[in-house]
Amino acid sequence: MKAIDLTNKRVIISRTDSIGDVMLTLPICAWIKSKFIGVTVIFLGNDYTKPVVDCFSSVDEFIDWKHIENLPTTQRVDYFRSLQADVIIHVFPRKEIAALAKKAKIHFRIGTSHRTFHFLTCSHKINFTRKKSLLHESQLNFELLRPFGLTEIPCLDEISSFIELFKASHTLLPEFILKRIAVSNSKTIILHPKSQGSAVEWGLENYRSLALKLEKLGYIIFFTGTENEGKAFRGAIHFNENIIDTSGQLTLPELIHFISNCSTLVACSTGPLHISGFLNRKTIGLFSPRKPIHPCRWKPLGMNVRIIVNDENCSICKKGKPCTCIEKISVARVIEQIV
Repeated sequence: MKAIDLTNKRVIISRTDSIGDVMLTLPICAWIKSKFIGVTVIFLGNDYTKPVVDCFSSVDEFIDWKHIENLPTTQRVDYFRSLQADVIIHVFPRKEIAALAKKAKIHFRIGTSHRTFHFLTCSHKINFTRKKSLLHESQLNFELLRPFGLTEIPCLDEISSFIELFKASHTLLPEFILKRIAVSNSKTIILHPKSQGSAVEWGLENYRSLALKLEKLGYIIFFTGTENEGKAFRGAIHFNENIIDTSGQLTLPELIHFISNCSTLVACSTGPLHISGFLNRKTIGLFSPRKPIHPCRWKPLGMNVRIIVNDENCSICKKGKPCTCIEKISVARVIEQIV
């Protein structure tokens, strides 16, 4: 089949899920921009991920799916038509978006063949599976670019080269953070203990112990998270002038800028971990080896990323059963990767 030429075309990348998923989708935007002259990349996502997408120079426009979803049914197709898109790539398959794209008569509609509704709504159905694949999530996203002439999935080093296009915008941080950064001598570490349920977590006692030991080594430690996450860990952490709670006090643009100003971030598989990797901070990811949540699939992109797994051959994880072996990762192993 002849490759689709995207020169001077308008392309929608549809990924309406979480921050980490969105960030591992951004490299395909960069690939499209690098291969075709005059192409306009439109990212269709949820509004809370917009600050992340705005940091990536290969995206030209952002569309909030919630805005479309809240429109009267009769206006949704008109809105989609007003985007004047030539192509839509369904990276995160959603039946209602696929149906809208077809009704709006977007000419090229790309999606996985592993969704039955795509057989009625997509013009190009790509045969690949995510669940059983050995590829990284970012590589799997590239499978959807085959209609545009891609013949070989890029290696992770090649994909990681695109992250230089991700730049944190300058945002004024709260004064209490700026004061502590100013006296830290670059020994600033972010600990992000929660994941909003997206990953198996290391455990608050481990983070508490890590913070106390890092303080003795002269580091200033910042705990980050949403307000609800802060409520979950504030009672377990001993905060002081060197171990600081920022949970619930930072917007996403502020968090991105904050991460860019710290030396290291420690977290499990969650959005801030991916942000840190893109910003080339020392990024320490704590992972379970259980498929499909293992690091070979979900580790952050970046040249300064270190991954720690307690036991890659955990018998419980190999059976695909819930397991807390990640909590057995020693604090000493984490500190080895920091200092």
